[in-house]
Amino acid sequence: MGGFFGAASHHDVVLDVFFGVDYHSHLGTRRAGMIFHDEEVGFQREIHSIENTPFRTRFEDDLPGFKGMSGIGCISDTDPQPLLVRSHLGTFGITTVGAINNAEELVERYFSSGSRQFMAMSSGAVNTTELVAALINQKDNFVEGIKHAQKEIEGSLTLLIMTSDGTIIAARDSMGRLPVLIGKDGEGFCISFESFAYHKLGYHDEYELGPGEIVRVDADGYETISPAGTQMKICAFLWVYYGYPNSNYEGVNVEVMRYRNGAIMARDEAAAGGVPDVDYVAGVPDSGVPHAIGYSTESKAPFGRPFIKYTPTWPRSFMPANQDVRNRVAKMKLIPVPELINGKRLLFVDDSIVRGTQLQGTVNYLHECGATEVHMRSACPPIMFGCKYLSFSRSRSEMELIARRVVQELEGDEGQKHLDEYADSSTERGQCMLKSICEKMGFDSLGYQSLDGMLEAIGIDREKVCTYCWSGRE
Repeated sequence: MGGFFGAASHHDVVLDVFFGVDYHSHLGTRRAGMIFHDEEVGFQREIHSIENTPFRTRFEDDLPGFKGMSGIGCISDTDPQPLLVRSHLGTFGITTVGAINNAEELVERYFSSGSRQFMAMSSGAVNTTELVAALINQKDNFVEGIKHAQKEIEGSLTLLIMTSDGTIIAARDSMGRLPVLIGKDGEGFCISFESFAYHKLGYHDEYELGPGEIVRVDADGYETISPAGTQMKICAFLWVYYGYPNSNYEGVNVEVMRYRNGAIMARDEAAAGGVPDVDYVAGVPDSGVPHAIGYSTESKAPFGRPFIKYTPTWPRSFMPANQDVRNRVAKMKLIPVPELINGKRLLFVDDSIVRGTQLQGTVNYLHECGATEVHMRSACPPIMFGCKYLSFSRSRSEMELIARRVVQELEGDEGQKHLDEYADSSTERGQCMLKSICEKMGFDSLGYQSLDGMLEAIGIDREKVCTYCWSGRE
């Protein structure tokens, strides 16, 4: 996916932006960059690959060359950014997060309007942030340009722009699919996805942008330059998986939601016939752990850690494109505690079950280590649709999703007409899917959190939460 951090202050913000961006490293694994503005030297920028090196390590040698009282930076799972652009609106830095599903159509339309070129990446594709900048530059000011870009893009667009006077413009996606928060300290302001990032830097909560809102920020304050809309569809996966435990979105803490989510799952399972009798409830590290704590507390089954993530050399998510390498890396990260596995009945809670490839390897390894039973629970419903709005996955087909694959195996194309039934474990089709996945994966039992249970755990108006990847509904 990706995340960004920016700051404008009466003091140098290089370290604030450096650490603020670093605290978004859980949101992306491919590219990162920073731009600073100083009145004397102007803009300074660096972009690096972080596929094999954490952000902090990759950029620490660049710090002596940076200076400025304004800066923006990003972690990106897509194209190299932030970019530095010169146009009729002036010279400005820009970083974006989102998804553009109609990129090729927009490029061709841009050419047909008389424009002649984009810089091409090695694949021949256009950098999506450059495409956004081109859309913005079709209008006479940044506000109209941003609104135009958001209107033209099929997907979502959240961004930061830093102008040549050091002012930062922040824009939240028109449906608010991702959060944008403003923090304040004694000398300036910052803009961030993750609230904990600026708390650690001495800023306190100041303001949370509404859907579609555009705000101008400088060292002296912030002002709304385009008001928020009334509709919101913030991504539920922020609480279930992507968000960092310390963060709050729409006033709801991530870790607290996960405890509550696990407890609701155990409560509902007990009401439907009882939870399995197990020796330990465990979470698949890291984001499955708080869901498991909630499940354990509610079910009164002991919580344990049969797997420990090895953090000294795997401090962050590392997801190479090659699936075989991904599987090997996933296995290398988790170190077993044999005394908590051999001869034990285990129930694991994972944040989600997407493709199932890495999870199957984990289950096989548990059986090899002597586990007598392995029960699996997913902290969210079966994922039936690829996300149209955020770059969460490199999946090229919905048939890569294990739930959709199993439905196809059970009923072929006819089954694809009954996805709502398959997603509901109380139906005959839902039970068939659970049984098939158990047989395929080697689980002794399988359960998914219900959509209602997940939304109850989030606790805000469910009409304001995007659940497209589970329901297929906008």
